[in-house]
Amino acid sequence: MKCPYCGSEIADNSKFCTVCGGNLQNANQTPAMAGAGNGSNASAQAMEKVANTGLMLGAAAREARLYAEYDPEDIISTRLYNAIIVGVLLYGIVVNVLLCYFVGDIYEYVHPILFLVLYVALAFGGVIIAAKSSKSIFSFLGYNMVVVPFGLVISTLVEAYGGIGSEIVTLAFLYTLLIAAGMGAASIAFPKFFSNIGGALLGVLIGVVIAEVILLLLGFDQSVVDWIVAGLFSLYIGYDIYRSQQFEKTVDNAVDCALDIYLDIANLFIRILRIIAKNRD
Repeated sequence: MKCPYCGSEIADNSKFCTVCGGNLQNANQTPAMAGAGNGSNASAQAMEKVANTGLMLGAAAREARLYAEYDPEDIISTRLYNAIIVGVLLYGIVVNVLLCYFVGDIYEYVHPILFLVLYVALAFGGVIIAAKSSKSIFSFLGYNMVVVPFGLVISTLVEAYGGIGSEIVTLAFLYTLLIAAGMGAASIAFPKFFSNIGGALLGVLIGVVIAEVILLLLGFDQSVVDWIVAGLFSLYIGYDIYRSQQFEKTVDNAVDCALDIYLDIANLFIRILRIIAKNRD
């Protein structure tokens, strides 16, 4: 039989594609079979779920991208698709480094409350634009609307921990880079594992965020929470890299996937930075 995701020849009794890692147990709901009766029903159900949310965000946005119909002219090669993901990711990292170098502590220029309002407006708006748009140029605009304010948060933290070049910041960057590379390799080596952990990761993350808020209000140390969240975002990197290979290979999907992975990496860096700083104290 052929994999409905990538078209590779695979064993008839396979549950997952050995090439792309696609979940064959739900193959009747893939974009490649959208013309069949089950595929059409799945597509309609997916879009209904998105409509009910009001916004194409999170799992609903990914589901909509998975079931969407694409113009064959928009499909690009897997190599180019992955190159765009890596390129957009590197662009976001470079922007963050430049912000750290030239801006530093954003609170020296903008009042904290004003910055918080702008941060929420820009980042949330960027996610919405990227999720709702089917045009790569608008998705890239949304990507920048997330990268810049998030980068300003990172630059403020980096400045607080000694600035670019300090031992703490350098170690945090290296650890983040190594973990991201390792999880990327793991997502390729163990696609079955990453295909099954999305719901669990989201549930645990919500629980940890609630616990963190409670601990913060009660004034308790949150070192353990930092380790847990760092572990979660490490797994999220592998999961989102795995998920990126399940979508149709288009420039727009590449930019959207890069945004998902960027947020994972940025959050992981922040947690590792805090962990190293606390250990040094």
